[in-house]
Amino acid sequence: MAMAKKNAGEILVEQKVITPEQYRQAYDVWTNAGKQGSIGRVIIDQGFAAEKVVAKAEATAMGVNFVDLTQFKVNEDAVRLIKKEQAQRYDLIAVQRLGQRLFVAMRDPTNVIALDDIKLITGMQVVAALATASDIEEAINKYYPADAEAAPAAAAAGAAPAVSVSSSNPWDAIGQEAVAEIRRNNPNAAAAEAENGTEGGGVDPESAPIIRVVNAMIQQAIKDGASDIHVEPGTRFTRVRYRVDGVLHEVMQLPKYIQPPLLSRIKIMAEMNIAERRIPQDGRIGITYNGKEYDLRCSVLPTVFGEKAVMRILDKSSIMIGLNKLGFYPEVLARLETLIVQPNGMLLSTGPTGSGKTTTQYSILNKINSVEVNILTVEDPVEYQLPGVSQVAVNRKAGLTFASALRSFLRQDPDIIMVGEIRDLETAETAIEAALTGHLVLSTLHTNDAASATTRLVDMGVEPFLISATLIGVLAQRLARKICPNCKVPYNPPPEAVARLGVKQDPDSPPITFYRGKGCENCRHTGYKGRTGIHELLILNDEVNDLIVRRAPLAEIREAGRANGMKLLREDGMQKAIEGITTVEEVLRVVFTAGHSG
Repeated sequence: MAMAKKNAGEILVEQKVITPEQYRQAYDVWTNAGKQGSIGRVIIDQGFAAEKVVAKAEATAMGVNFVDLTQFKVNEDAVRLIKKEQAQRYDLIAVQRLGQRLFVAMRDPTNVIALDDIKLITGMQVVAALATASDIEEAINKYYPADAEAAPAAAAAGAAPAVSVSSSNPWDAIGQEAVAEIRRNNPNAAAAEAENGTEGGGVDPESAPIIRVVNAMIQQAIKDGASDIHVEPGTRFTRVRYRVDGVLHEVMQLPKYIQPPLLSRIKIMAEMNIAERRIPQDGRIGITYNGKEYDLRCSVLPTVFGEKAVMRILDKSSIMIGLNKLGFYPEVLARLETLIVQPNGMLLSTGPTGSGKTTTQYSILNKINSVEVNILTVEDPVEYQLPGVSQVAVNRKAGLTFASALRSFLRQDPDIIMVGEIRDLETAETAIEAALTGHLVLSTLHTNDAASATTRLVDMGVEPFLISATLIGVLAQRLARKICPNCKVPYNPPPEAVARLGVKQDPDSPPITFYRGKGCENCRHTGYKGRTGIHELLILNDEVNDLIVRRAPLAEIREAGRANGMKLLREDGMQKAIEGITTVEEVLRVVFTAGHSG
């Protein structure tokens, strides 16, 4: 049986620095305060022991070394590896570098987030020791100049700041060091930029610093949970942005002359033609990070300021999360699961680009996939590989379209067919033919709500009686950001604002409590962390089918769906806001659009 670890107070008692009675007093104060902070801090505040004496005991309790910064000779080259703002954020300072090991003095050596970030920033193995807070503060003021917000590596090179970054971006030091190295090795490129703002030449896209910048950019995007990386050229800088939870955040600005080799490196990784800069190109990058496989779908577009690259990050494991983790309420999920086990018919997913339709479709296929059924898909492009599923990628140059692939599918003895998107009448009619001949067909449409899918098919030219004969359900959806659990707080909006959202409130009852995030390090000070689905499921019955055949107005079809148990997007979203899953502002952002309120 392992022995319980002693805290700093117990060690100080053993060392006879404080008495058992003093320890009991400090322990009572610490306990009454909810054990906030450390018992060592209480012992110092009570005047029972000096700060450094307590710090040594804390280091013993943690199993790390203690560093007296007033006596230790700090290596200033090591200091420059970490920016001042990061040192202040984590209460630490780098003190020595030996090979690939970086020794840092910290107020809290157990802060694994800080240790991970410093490891990522420097690319080195980090060894932590404990130092007092006052010594660390004094060392930061001593070893960092007043204008230390500039990139330290660039300052060491005697150049102007080479890179501007977001303060919440933990890979900035890698970029700074790499850019400074490029500037030192390619003075002509830097001089050309400084003189007239033109793109510098001669920087090798296969050079180590460029490779480090691209690798760090991709790895940090995955770590931040980004869905896309944007590399955007401007007149003087190249901007890097991540799309996290559906919203873009700027994380770095690189000097203009870095843009050509940076784009060339991305093209090399995506197997594109690096010599071609006049036309758009597409490619793929396959990487493994922390034991997980990712596909990066890359697109390069020529703009007036140079080539812009966007990389869509596809997590191959994300489609295996299951329908029950997509934000469905139990009653909606139960109705959806009834539809996906039907032997034939067409089930559509609708919503704008980026609303999670593909994830839902793959989750459905993953749910119903078994050795007893033959599943065929045609997609543009194939985003995820599903085991046991035959997947076909559209190739228009070769004449392989959605419609032609569907016609071939009917001769492949399918049970279930998924069509990436119904874009035209030919595809729609072929999909309906497949549904009529005894197959379950899954596909997507771009419409604002579930009921609009029926009128969209009619507008394409599909006969209403064919729609009523084959369509079994339409799932409309949006993706809303979830409130960060670390900084979630309640609040009461004005009653009139609640009324405008369609939420009825009894005037004699207490006001409805909503929630929002204050913003913290965990959520990059946005108040949001992760996303959830907002859904609207229309199941077709005799009444809805009659309205479709009669070409009834959209409002009548929507009301018939509601009478059949359909919950509107705004109702599903507001229920999630009331339950504290998301915010009212998010529901307004993703559901309430001009002329359409879900």
